[in-house]
Amino acid sequence: MAKKIMKPRRKVMATPKKCPFCEENKTPWFSDVEMLQRFLTERGKIMGRSRTGICAKHQKQLTLAVKYARHLALLPFVSKE
Repeated sequence: MAKKIMKPRRKVMATPKKCPFCEENKTPWFSDVEMLQRFLTERGKIMGRSRTGICAKHQKQLTLAVKYARHLALLPFVSKE
């Protein structure tokens, strides 16, 4: 059986995004529903840091704010579709 030669893959380096909360000197808050919806998918899932560009500190605060808003019925747990 002949060995298959693997070509090395090229790594694509994405430009680092800047955290919108750090730039505006804000923290994610549960009552700001419009801002929280920017970081949710159509199905209601929280987007990851790699897609949004949020730093680790604010991503954790965003997750807690979204979960708190869901319990207060400001945001849906799942989409209606």
